[in-house]
Amino acid sequence: MKKIFAVVLLAVAFAMPSKAQFSWGIQAGLNMSNISTEDAAGSVKSRTGFFVGPTVKFTLPIVGLGIDASALYDQREGKVEAYGQSETIKSQSIQIPINVRYGFGLGSMAEIFAFAGPQFGFNLGGKSDVFNDAAEWTLKSSNLSANIGIGATVLSKLQAKLNYNVALGKTGEVEGTAAGIAKELGSAKFNAWQVSLAWFF
Repeated sequence: MKKIFAVVLLAVAFAMPSKAQFSWGIQAGLNMSNISTEDAAGSVKSRTGFFVGPTVKFTLPIVGLGIDASALYDQREGKVEAYGQSETIKSQSIQIPINVRYGFGLGSMAEIFAFAGPQFGFNLGGKSDVFNDAAEWTLKSSNLSANIGIGATVLSKLQAKLNYNVALGKTGEVEGTAAGIAKELGSAKFNAWQVSLAWFF
């Protein structure tokens, strides 16, 4: 995953024309998790999380085209209900989205844009016991997801975005132990609707 991320960064760097306009800022928003499970007993109810971190955008010398990237602390939660019990599982990670953006509008006054791109995640948490130590929720050390969404920028400073982030693989697994043997009980993907605001300096 780290090698893939390094290659992507190099590709973005070499693709940046010398006349590209660069802006940086701070982005924050909410995750409305949509957690899907596979082969897992019980159900997982989504809960609201958040994300925050620095962001940059490049406006290319091609009308309407740009690239943005961020480094975000991201928290997502879900409530697991099974066997008459409920526990909260939490995902904490650093997420690095790199999106291609196409927009149109009124110059520096306002812009409406659509965007899409990959997102690279690196887990900050560890394992958590659920159901009185009967099972263990394990997050993947890294994950890959994709974004697609729309947004608007006002006066080149304030930006609002709405997007769907979909996991392209397992986010985590649930393991249980029976007769001293560990067994995978199921897996889950942490997808999310995301709404955010960013301020560029």
